[in-house]
Amino acid sequence: MAVQNEFENKRKQTLRWGYFFAGSAFVLFMVFLARIIVLQNTNVQEIKDDYINKNYREATLKAARGNLYAADGSILATTVMRYDVYLDFKTIKDSVYSNNIAALSDSLSQMFGKPRSYFRDRLDQQKKAKNQYYALAKGLDFDGYDRIRKFPIFIKGKNKGGFIIDRNFKRELATTQIGAGTIGMDNGAAQSGLEGAFSKYLTGKDGTRLEQRVNSSQWKPIDYWKVNEPVDGQDVYTTIDLRIQDIASSALEKQLIKFDADHGCVLVMEVATGKVKAMVNLRRTEPGIYVDAYNYAMKDASEPGSTFKTVSLLAAMDDGFIDENTTVNVGNGVWVYAKQKISDGHGGGTYDISDVLAKSSNVGSAKLITKFYADKPQVFLDHLRRWKMFDKMDIELPGVTRPYIVTPESKRWNAATLASLAYGYSSRFNLLQLTTFYNGVANKGVMLKPLFIDKIMKDGQVLFTAKPEIMVKKMASEKAIKMMTSALTKAVEKGTAKSIFTPNLKMAGKTGTARFEYWKPGPAKYQASFAGFYPADNPKYTCIVMVNQPDNSKGFYGATVSAPVFKEIAGKTFLKTPQNIEQELLVDRKVDLSKMIEPTVKIAVTGNQMPNVTGLIGKNIIPQLENQGYRVDYKGVGRIKEQFPLEGTIINKTQRIYLQLQN
Repeated sequence: MAVQNEFENKRKQTLRWGYFFAGSAFVLFMVFLARIIVLQNTNVQEIKDDYINKNYREATLKAARGNLYAADGSILATTVMRYDVYLDFKTIKDSVYSNNIAALSDSLSQMFGKPRSYFRDRLDQQKKAKNQYYALAKGLDFDGYDRIRKFPIFIKGKNKGGFIIDRNFKRELATTQIGAGTIGMDNGAAQSGLEGAFSKYLTGKDGTRLEQRVNSSQWKPIDYWKVNEPVDGQDVYTTIDLRIQDIASSALEKQLIKFDADHGCVLVMEVATGKVKAMVNLRRTEPGIYVDAYNYAMKDASEPGSTFKTVSLLAAMDDGFIDENTTVNVGNGVWVYAKQKISDGHGGGTYDISDVLAKSSNVGSAKLITKFYADKPQVFLDHLRRWKMFDKMDIELPGVTRPYIVTPESKRWNAATLASLAYGYSSRFNLLQLTTFYNGVANKGVMLKPLFIDKIMKDGQVLFTAKPEIMVKKMASEKAIKMMTSALTKAVEKGTAKSIFTPNLKMAGKTGTARFEYWKPGPAKYQASFAGFYPADNPKYTCIVMVNQPDNSKGFYGATVSAPVFKEIAGKTFLKTPQNIEQELLVDRKVDLSKMIEPTVKIAVTGNQMPNVTGLIGKNIIPQLENQGYRVDYKGVGRIKEQFPLEGTIINKTQRIYLQLQN
C-alpha cells in the first residue's frame, strides 16, 4: 500500500512538471508568435532607418568649384585640394606598431617641427585606447600628403597601416593683381563680386558617401559602400584683362597716395563689346596703404557732378534745341535761378556749346536745360528713361545699387531741381551706370550691356560664349553723337582736362568735381572724377576714374586728381601695342630715331625658357614677347639693360616679364 502511494505521488509530481514545461513552452510560443505578428505589421523601413540613423549616416562629398579665369586664361580663383590624415589603430598590428613607432615619431617630428616625444606619447595613448579615427593632421597640401603617406607604418596603407585620408576643397585667390573685393566670394550665406555673379556655373553637384559611427563623436567613411561621386563645377572665363587691371590699379593707387584720398575706383570697358576689362576698387586702411575690399563702382551711388553734363546736354542735342552754333551767356559765372545760386567759379562771357562742356560751366548747362525743358521737364526725363538711367542695371554681379533721380512726382522737386539735374546734382548713380552711358556715346550711340563673362568651359569644351547685348539701339541722332564727341575731345585739348593732352593719343572726356554731404558742417568733402574714351576718333576703350575725399589742401578737382589716372591708363593700354609701341617709346620721349635704327632681332620663348634680351632695343623686343602671349612691364626707353626673369629661367604665361630700358 505504501509503495503504491509513493508511486502515485511520483506520477503526480511528474505530471505537474510536465504541465509546467508545456505551459512555459506555450507561453514562449505565444510570445514568439506575437513578435512575428508585430514584425509583420511594422514598417521595415522604419527599423532600417532607425538602425542606420544610429550607426550610419549619409555624408556629403563636396564638389570642386570651377576655376575663375581672366580673359587671357590666367587663374583668378581656384579650388585646391587639402588633405586631412586620420589613423585607425585597430587595424595596425601590435608587431608593426612596436617595430616602427620610433621611426614614425622621428619622421613626424621632422615634418611638423615638434619633439619626437610629443608624437610618441600621443600615438601610444591612442594605440592603447584602440582609437579608430584619430585626427593626426589637417589641411595638408599635396606635397605634405605625398610626404606623410610614405612614412613608416603609413606606407602600408589603410588596411594594414591604418592610414585614412579625407580630402577637402579650399578656395584660394590665385593672383594678387585683382583684389578680394572684386573677385568676391560665395560662402553659402552671402555672395559678392565675380564669384557670386557666376556661382550658378562655378558650383558643381555634390556627391554622397556612407559613414559609420566609431564613437559618440566620430564617424568613419566606409570605402566599400557605393559612393555617389560629385560633379565638379564649370570653369568661367571673365572679361577682366589682367594687364589692363594691373595698369589701372597701379595708376589709381599712386594717385590715391599722392592726394591721401579715402578711396577710389576705375572701370575700363571695351567699346565695341561692352566687356569690362578692368574693375579696380581701392580703400585706405592706413596711411599710404590701399586694399581692394569693397566694390564702390557698383555698390555706391553718388551725385556725379559735372560728368553728368554729358548726359543732360546730349538730350538737348538730340532734340535739336542746340547745335554747333548755339551760344549761352554765362555772365560773370554766377546765376540765380528759382532762388538757387549757381556758380562756375571761373571766367564768364558768352560760350558756344563746346565751351560749356570744355569749361565745365554749371551756369551754361543750367541755363540751356531750363530754357528748353522748364515747362516740360518730363520731356527731358524721358531721355534719361530711354537711356536706362532710371533702371537698376541688369547684370550678373550682386549688390548693384539702384539709381535715383528727383522727379516732379517727388516731394523734393522744386523750381530749381531741373537746373540742379543739368550739372549733376539731385540724382545718384553708380559708376558702372555712367561708364555704360559714356560707352554708348563712344560706340556711336549704341548702348551695350556691361559684360563680365567671356565664356564657360567644362573639360576643355566651350559650353557658352557671351555676345554683346544691346540695351539701347540708338541713343541719339548721329549728328548729336558726333557733336558730343567733338565737345568731349575739345574738353581734353583745350578745356578743363587740357593738362592731360598729348598729341600721341586723341582722348575725349569730361572732368567732374562733386561736393557731397554739403549740408553738414565741417570741411568740404569732394569726389573728383573723369569719364571718357580713347582714341576719340575711333574709340576702343571707355574709362571712368573716381577719387573720393582727396586732401583738399593737395587738390580736389577732377582735372587735377582723376584725369592723370585716365591718361596713364589710356597711354599704357592703347599705345602699348605692336603697331604703336614706337610712338610711346620714342615720340613722346623725344628720342632721336636715327640712333635707334638697326635690323630687328627675332626672339622667341622656346621650351618655356626665358631668352636673353639684354642689349636689344626695347621697341623691337617688347611687341614680340607680347605677341607670344607674355605680359611685359618695362621702364625707360632704348636698349634693354636689365631683365627679369634671367636667361634660361622656366616661365609661364601667367608671369610678368620685367624689363629696365635705358633712359
